[in-house]
Amino acid sequence: MSKTAETEGALETRGIEQVPDHERTARPRELFPTWVGANISVLLLTLGASLVVAYHLNIWQALVVAGVAPIVSYGLVGLVGIAGKRGGAPGMALSRAVFGQRGNLLPGALIWVARWGWETINAVTGAYAMLSILDILFGIDANGVLDMVTLLLFVVSTFAISGLGIHAVQKCNKYATYFFGVFSVLVLVYLAVNTDWSKVAGHSAGSTAAVITGIGMIAAGGVSWIPSAPDFTRYLPRTASSKAIVGTSVGGAGIVVLPMVLMGAVMAVGTPDLASASDPVSFLGEILPTWIAVPYLLIALVGMLLINSMSMYSAGFTAQTLGFKVPRHWAVSVNAVISLVLGGVLMLVATSFLGSFIAFLSLLAVAFSAWVGVFGADMLRRTEYDGRAMADTTRASAYWYRGGFSPAAVASWAIGLAAGLMFTASDWFTGPLAKNNVIGEYGLGWVATILVSGLLYVVLPKPAVVTPAGSAETTEAQTPATA
Repeated sequence: MSKTAETEGALETRGIEQVPDHERTARPRELFPTWVGANISVLLLTLGASLVVAYHLNIWQALVVAGVAPIVSYGLVGLVGIAGKRGGAPGMALSRAVFGQRGNLLPGALIWVARWGWETINAVTGAYAMLSILDILFGIDANGVLDMVTLLLFVVSTFAISGLGIHAVQKCNKYATYFFGVFSVLVLVYLAVNTDWSKVAGHSAGSTAAVITGIGMIAAGGVSWIPSAPDFTRYLPRTASSKAIVGTSVGGAGIVVLPMVLMGAVMAVGTPDLASASDPVSFLGEILPTWIAVPYLLIALVGMLLINSMSMYSAGFTAQTLGFKVPRHWAVSVNAVISLVLGGVLMLVATSFLGSFIAFLSLLAVAFSAWVGVFGADMLRRTEYDGRAMADTTRASAYWYRGGFSPAAVASWAIGLAAGLMFTASDWFTGPLAKNNVIGEYGLGWVATILVSGLLYVVLPKPAVVTPAGSAETTEAQTPATA
């Protein structure tokens, strides 16, 4: 690695340009704490509770949901992460090779805007964690002014971590993983001793449709990380194991998602109103003793900081691909300001946090999935990315295609997005085809989006694959027959 990149915790100055091979010395196992940190969120407890309260699942069905959801979503995260080792660049920079220099602005802008909402939800949850700690320890009641102060502190801290770069994020994830593991065990032991297990075991089972819907809901959160996957694998050498990339992604997420969702489901049996609480955090102070609740809330607060830091880290790259001519750490500041403003509105105005969160998740997943379908299908035919062509945004770029657009990619993305929205139902928006069909009933609008956009891209005529200069492969060897 270069001197700048090799010092852990130092400010990362590299932006969306391709990482040179001599700097790509990371190892796949370093992804494990990255995806652990991406899931240290009390929102998983709330979602676990909703499986029991809203979907009427029993504990065994909740176990199936908690086990399958991370395999589905983070399996896709790992698979798309393989593109990072192939191209050595962030996901939205690699996306230029698929959509064209101008065409990439369309999914890039949508993903960037969607990240505003994701970061807002995380910032608000972190602020609620601070407020709950103040209430438990000092009896300080929340008010509008204190809400905004805690939100500001959270956003500023997030900006500080994400602005430093990937090494700061990974180092924080590593230590957070250890602390989270210790206190999660404490919570599990406490629940094991104090839960009325006869009540848990006696909870009636829900329908198979509800189980599938629950899987789709929990997996939707992981889908939001798929476009960011190459951001965290671009420092891996080209020879890194693809199986290891997928395995560490699924393992890192699963080791958190499984126990957190189950804990939420168990808590909901004894306290069914926690799934409808006005905020996603305060119930911990009511269910757990202070000596567990406060440290656990602190760890959850750190987790939310890391999740938002990772999201803003990727958002900085997205902003750069949209044409913001500023260093990555300054591009991050744009999202920080936006999440502060939107977070203030959510904390002061919203009445049902969980309802807003689930509605947001369903729409967020569709927004990301249209890109996932096209980009994933393109990975089946493309094994290399031309760093020079990605950086060249002029007509001379090999990724200019037709007027800066790849018609097949843009059309597949737009049609897939429209199809997914038509099959999506939420409190905020319900598509015209969301009722009386399997996709709408199971909340799988994001799955339909991936399938439609991906299959369309496979069958439509596409530009020839561009072979990077100096590659041993020839363009003819890489170019598939067009449909």
